[in-house]
Amino acid sequence: MNNISRYIAATAFLTAATAAFADGDIKDTEFNPITTGVTSLSIAPDARGASMGDIGAATEPDANSQFWNPSKYAFAYSSGGVSLSYTPWLRKLVNDIFLANVSGYFKLGSGDNQALSASLRYFSLGEVNTNDPSGATTQTLNPYELSVDVGYSRKLSEKYSMGVVFRYIYSDLGFSDSYAGNQSTGASAFAADISGYFQTWPVIGRSECQWAWGYNISNIGTKVSYDNGNYPAFLPTNLRIGTSFTFPLADYHNLAINLDANKLLVPVRPREKDYDTSTTEGQQAYLDAVEDWENMSPITGIFKSFSDAPGGFKEELREIMWSLGAEYSYNNQFFLRAGYFYENAMKGNRQYFGVGAGFSLNVVRLDASYMLATAQTSPLDQTLRFTLTFDMDGLKNLFGKKKR
Repeated sequence: MNNISRYIAATAFLTAATAAFADGDIKDTEFNPITTGVTSLSIAPDARGASMGDIGAATEPDANSQFWNPSKYAFAYSSGGVSLSYTPWLRKLVNDIFLANVSGYFKLGSGDNQALSASLRYFSLGEVNTNDPSGATTQTLNPYELSVDVGYSRKLSEKYSMGVVFRYIYSDLGFSDSYAGNQSTGASAFAADISGYFQTWPVIGRSECQWAWGYNISNIGTKVSYDNGNYPAFLPTNLRIGTSFTFPLADYHNLAINLDANKLLVPVRPREKDYDTSTTEGQQAYLDAVEDWENMSPITGIFKSFSDAPGGFKEELREIMWSLGAEYSYNNQFFLRAGYFYENAMKGNRQYFGVGAGFSLNVVRLDASYMLATAQTSPLDQTLRFTLTFDMDGLKNLFGKKKR
């Protein structure tokens, strides 16, 4: 990537590349996606959730629950686990952008009702060269975004748990331009997640099934302010609600059907086209609206996000993103998955299928997923993810047998 003269272009590129490929029939006046800072926080890190169309609010707990719903850790069967994930991102456009993620948990106490968890995300935007007015390369940059968090989850009853996560975020998209005299710095932010998870085991016919639902309000926190506060941006605060139903097909054969709904709890930035800027009053009204949006607190923005769309309630419904996916498992060792993610064309037009598979042994599980976008021009098409998970109980048994 060359000829990017300001760090803010990296953020614009990341947002535009994933959201600006809307249907050509959509009018410019209708296309109105929600923009945030640190957009990499919204990228699904693991292959299992991605293969089902970005689902995880109520699926079976695993080591990657920190992103989807950390309260699920309290119901995890193993005493602990660690997961490593790698995702090459936007490979149809560039070949050096990627997301790396490490997450894990550890059960506390003897009651099997609480857990500590943590994760580390690193998103690299590859190599960026900056040029002076003559076109000569002045410096080579490697902008990145990272977050580190810790969480705690606990069962409040035999069927319900809640969890909380505290997160530190750093976005280093800036650089020092000695020619222009600009001294840009990275942006930091703090955020928290609040989540809940409920599961029960209804009997249908002669089969004991599992039904679960969950929610996660993630990235509730401060704004990120790029360029010494000149470019404030909301974090991608998100409400995720989901449900999952698992039923046995036969001995050792299970099928889980999952549904998630997501809504960004971020106010829509005012658009100049929605104001009559041919008049002085209209221009001032637009400037006042932008100033109010920039000065709005994140908490106020959460409540404002339910009633600020220019198109009213109909447009508010368009902001909801849907995921539908299924997972087949044999003896909890072999997995096949598929799903679909839908975002309204006027809000970004991310629409794609996910497929994947996994294989698990007592110690380690390997998962892979592949994304197939419905639009051939989408930069998300043909995205691969790989996840390697280590089970702590399996490791204990393995080393325990060796000692004997």
